[in-house]
Amino acid sequence: MTRAQRLRRLPIAMRMLVSALILVVLVLPIAGALLSWNFREAVNTAFNERLESLLNVVIAGVSYDLRQDALVSNRQLGDSRFDRVFSGWYWQVGDEGERVLTSRSLWDQRLAISHEPGMTFRTVTGPRNKQLRLLERDIRLPNLDDVLHVQIAADLGEIEAQIARFQTLLWLSLATLGGLLIGLIGLQIRWGLAPLRRIEQSLKAVEQGQKPSVETDLPRELARLAEAINTVLERDQRLIERGRTATGNLAHALKTPVAVLNTLAERLPEDQQAAVRAELKRLDEAVRHHLARASAAGPVALGAEQRVATVLEPVIEGVRRLAGRRNIVFQSDLQQEFRVRIDAQDLQEMVGNLLENAINWAKSSIRLTGSIEEGWLVLSVSDDGPGMSREMRQEALSRGGRLDEARSGSGLGLAIVTELTALHGGELRLDDNSEGGLRAEVVLPLTNLRSGA
Repeated sequence: MTRAQRLRRLPIAMRMLVSALILVVLVLPIAGALLSWNFREAVNTAFNERLESLLNVVIAGVSYDLRQDALVSNRQLGDSRFDRVFSGWYWQVGDEGERVLTSRSLWDQRLAISHEPGMTFRTVTGPRNKQLRLLERDIRLPNLDDVLHVQIAADLGEIEAQIARFQTLLWLSLATLGGLLIGLIGLQIRWGLAPLRRIEQSLKAVEQGQKPSVETDLPRELARLAEAINTVLERDQRLIERGRTATGNLAHALKTPVAVLNTLAERLPEDQQAAVRAELKRLDEAVRHHLARASAAGPVALGAEQRVATVLEPVIEGVRRLAGRRNIVFQSDLQQEFRVRIDAQDLQEMVGNLLENAINWAKSSIRLTGSIEEGWLVLSVSDDGPGMSREMRQEALSRGGRLDEARSGSGLGLAIVTELTALHGGELRLDDNSEGGLRAEVVLPLTNLRSGA
């Protein structure tokens, strides 16, 4: 089977679940990436705005003392991290010369000065090799001619840690959401396809003969489908019954002309009677053979489950009386728990033909047994007659083979049994009997068998 064929036969539930999984796998990561990017941008923007606010506070608190020729600051930023040495949060005010004023946290270190005009953000390496976000601006004080460079810097590690925590929480949340979505979609698919499973179960019940039609108490779309199936089943059943009725009528219609021809053959001269009777016999057997095949083409799939011993009881009783009149011992060993889904008439036809052949060829005894072999129901009919050679058995079982060409009176029954067993998915096996004679076995497949009373 090719890959394309396997994909075409993929179950509907699997198709829908795989589609949902692909959708979740594609959408959630994209959504997560967009959320992560937006969060990073928001955090960076808020961080930059905070630095700008702190820079304005530093600028507002800086002044120049003429007597000391030094820069002084008369405002606190309200953040203790500017007082802890190498905390990662620093500010610095200075010119190109010796006038420099810094936060306590910067200690004896200095921030690099950039000469870019206006307010600029840049990333620099600060004390202890920490990556810092630095905001710088040039100002002039009223009583000082030199340009002052005002800088404020903060540790980028805090932003990265905050973003990392958000991303961890985000991806855990998205993974949980994806799992919940897949589970809920699976439940939705199961609930949505429940009517299809009901149709399947209903069809199996019809196939096994437990219901006459498919259930129609379904959603609107599937109810119309079930009604269409029921219409087809009813039409097929009518056609089958009509065909079987016509077959029976034809059989009865042919009996009388054949009987009349047999009577008229008696009036013919002796040398002509044998030839006419032989042709009439061939005609009678051919009619019986093809009528049996036609009548067997019944509703196999709709056959009800049958108890084998109960169905075969009238056949067994009839054979027992016939065997008694011929001084033949007949033994039957069928367990009551054997059940098979098959048309009762077909089962009687198969076993009845085998028993009839066995009586015709048996010397003193015949036997009917039933058993289960690896899930197959095996009905065995054995006799102590002359049996058949391997070539004769192969000829009898071959397609279109007619054993009666070699042994008159046995080929028609075996041909009918072969047709019926093949129709029901089984086979007819012929073998030597352990006590001499022939053993014929009808084997029905597991799909037609259910053990248990």
